[in-house]
Amino acid sequence: MVKNESDIIRIIQEDAWMMDILHAAKTLELPDWWVCAGFVRSKIWDTLHGFSERTPMADVDVIYFDPSNADERVEKVLEVRLRGILPNVPWSVKNEVRMHLVNNIPPYTSSVDAISKFPETATSLGVKLNEHDEAILTAPNGIEDVLAMVVKPTPYFSENEKRKKVFETRVRKKNWGAVWNKVNLSQLCGGKK
Repeated sequence: MVKNESDIIRIIQEDAWMMDILHAAKTLELPDWWVCAGFVRSKIWDTLHGFSERTPMADVDVIYFDPSNADERVEKVLEVRLRGILPNVPWSVKNEVRMHLVNNIPPYTSSVDAISKFPETATSLGVKLNEHDEAILTAPNGIEDVLAMVVKPTPYFSENEKRKKVFETRVRKKNWGAVWNKVNLSQLCGGKK
């Protein structure tokens, strides 16, 4: 069962594949790094649904915050390094110091600030290894929604109608209800559980 942060950390640490990914990401020695979003959310929802097989992921998001070098080419080099360690993982590496430009919003102050501004509360999660190789979790919008399997916008995406539409379009496109049938999508206009 997954009821709290300790349970989330436990299921991640018990998952050899996830730990291999975290160890690989740690080798890059990036400042303010996290493996985030669907990597964490999907594990929680798979566990809560009792799935014995992991849900496939389009990518594994590694983010970091390095104001000293915002060149996108560095991210591609880091992805190549990670593919050299774990070639079958769909790596995506992004320096959040530049991602505000892509997202057309004010600059982020850190990786956790960027995670807090992801569209859904259930996806605004990150995990990394501390100096003792123990998993640590960041959840700037809390873990209540991911554990309740509720999909709703983060405070940032609730602030105005334009962002709410981005949230709704994204969630419809993701079609999470088709994968995880217990997920509550009632925050969408005309949404259903």
